Amino acid sequence: MEELFSLKYKDEVEKLKDEDDFESLGDERYINHEDFEARLYWAFCRPSGSVEAQIEDEHPLVSIMAFNHSKLGALKRFTLLHKDVVPDDELRKKIRNRARMLFRDLVDNDFSELNKVLDLVPIYIDVAVDQLKNGRKWNDIVADPVEATIFLKKAKEFIDEPFLEAFYLKLQEFEDYELDDMKIFLEDLVDKKENISKLILEYYTEKVEEWLEDSDLHILQQKRIQQLSKKLLS
Repeated sequence: MEELFSLKYKDEVEKLKDEDDFESLGDERYINHEDFEARLYWAFCRPSGSVEAQIEDEHPLVSIMAFNHSKLGALKRFTLLHKDVVPDDELRKKIRNRARMLFRDLVDNDFSELNKVLDLVPIYIDVAVDQLKNGRKWNDIVADPVEATIFLKKAKEFIDEPFLEAFYLKLQEFEDYELDDMKIFLEDLVDKKENISKLILEYYTEKVEEWLEDSDLHILQQKRIQQLSKKLLS
């Protein structure tokens, strides 16, 4: 992105850096500057990252720069991004790396924000799928089953074996569950099952059977869990 601007304002900004209120002075001078190159450069070098007004800039290149240098979440960034950026192949390339990182974070979470972002920019479904399958996992946050169902519908054209392998890793594991944990988990799934993909319900049914095989529960306790599990597909 640095190739987008000249450095005609570089010396000017450098002189401000010795001021205690450097950032506020820069905001006052450059965020609404009449020259888009000034706004562009300030979006690049603002110390604490760009602000909403910069992403909303009327010039697509300023908006792109601010999008890339913001610390806001993905949904907010895509909501504020200039309307011409995503539809334009060349402009969209200029946020490619940042978008990939944002979708890595979205996939790492419970899929709720991921789905909202994809509602805004459905063209990024391939990026979301790629990050699910190939991106490095940063945390153990599981996908909400209802939100996972919504994502499955969005990604239906990409579903294959590698996709499912990665997708199932986002679902709740319960090898260490106690009896009460499993009952609560299954009761919650039963309550929501009308909004959960059969693919997910079948996966959990199989995992429950594996859990029961490894458990030392009394036969009556096992039957109670089996009854709940059967309700998922009934």
